[in-house]
Amino acid sequence: MSFLIRWDGLMSFAETGVPSSGTTVGSFGFSFRFAPFYLETNLLFWLTLKEMIRGSYEGFIDKPEKFNDLLDGEDERISSRLRKGVRLWRKLKYELVEYNSLPAYMRDNEFILGHYRSEWPLKQIFLSIFSIHNETLNVWTHLIGFFLFLFLTIYTAAKAPMVADFNSVQHLSKMIGKADLNKIRLEILKCLPSLPNMHEILKLNDLSTSLYSLDYSLSGWTIVELLRSCLPDQFSFNGLKGDMIMGSPKMVQPITRWPFYAFLGGAMFCLLASSTCHLLACHSQRLSYIMLRIDYAGISALIATSFYPPVYYTFMCNPFFCYLYLGIITVMGIASMVFSLLPFFQKSEFRKYRASLFFLMGFSGVAPIIHKLILHKHQPEALQTTGYEILMGVLYGLGAVIYVARIPERWMPGKFDIAGHSHQLFHVLVVAGAYTHYVDGLVYLRWRDSQGC
Repeated sequence: MSFLIRWDGLMSFAETGVPSSGTTVGSFGFSFRFAPFYLETNLLFWLTLKEMIRGSYEGFIDKPEKFNDLLDGEDERISSRLRKGVRLWRKLKYELVEYNSLPAYMRDNEFILGHYRSEWPLKQIFLSIFSIHNETLNVWTHLIGFFLFLFLTIYTAAKAPMVADFNSVQHLSKMIGKADLNKIRLEILKCLPSLPNMHEILKLNDLSTSLYSLDYSLSGWTIVELLRSCLPDQFSFNGLKGDMIMGSPKMVQPITRWPFYAFLGGAMFCLLASSTCHLLACHSQRLSYIMLRIDYAGISALIATSFYPPVYYTFMCNPFFCYLYLGIITVMGIASMVFSLLPFFQKSEFRKYRASLFFLMGFSGVAPIIHKLILHKHQPEALQTTGYEILMGVLYGLGAVIYVARIPERWMPGKFDIAGHSHQLFHVLVVAGAYTHYVDGLVYLRWRDSQGC
């Protein structure tokens, strides 16, 4: 009966927050009368409840097997109370805790005061993806971003341009139309003094239409042979045709896509690694240690692969600079991944150094952008892509500043625990910056698909 008294007192406290009169907990090796300050913390209550469920009934029940009979309803009063206690324990065993209750390795942002998951089992962690806590939006912002880029990758692969048909008259006329007819006219004028029958030159108006028309309509004239012998070979139709044949390997096939797919792969790896890290890092210190390293490796991969499309497509006709820039950023990305494996790199006090390292990697992209503007200053696509790259840099930079400064939770601690804190804003800006870079890459592809080198 003493068990029931203790149990009734605890259940009364659990339901109302006020202990029943005279309730004591003396059978667990200590004697304690509930005091008003007990209302400030429920730790002792739940420890007591746990002990009662796990051990207190041993003196009340002869054999442990009879405990199942109690739960099956032989004594309705005991059964209902125990069932309710078990349900409460199972529910609140994985309750969200406050910052001060966290183990040291989980303390990262002192301005987020509550709604933490602390060392939960994996089953409960995976189920928590659908519940509300301070990591919910961190998980979903980058998980949605991952599926967005997965869709964009499939869409880009499905929309790859077909092989160009150089046998079509339309495409051939465009190629011939690029010939510099003014230079041809000047060369003809140089030859005029040596040509007989000057009045026949009036028939050369057909030249203004196309080289193809010239070759066809003047095929029977005797003056054609004289013109062919006078003009340099590069201005003849045969010369143009030869240039087309030599240049066709680069223009018949669509431009290579591997730099663009490398960027998409880096973005998906970064977003999925980040989402998984925020979901699983609360399980244990060891798993947190592993997941944070994967998370930082994903950030390095995103930054490094973001260079591949602009560098490759800008300098594809200048292999030396192309592979120089690609080599430098690849080495920097690998070095950043290795550096992130060091244990001290994960500590919260190194937050500024982590952000600075990733910022310097991104800022190194200024050099190839300036080089691009010098090399292709008259190319509209060069200016358009630079605009997208500036916008991308602003989004990434703003996200880094918010992440380091921990804005806005710094101003109102505890008010942004669930939604609106700095890491969530950082995630949104990363997805926006990566999407801006995707649009930028499409401009590069259209540019090189249409013009080649």
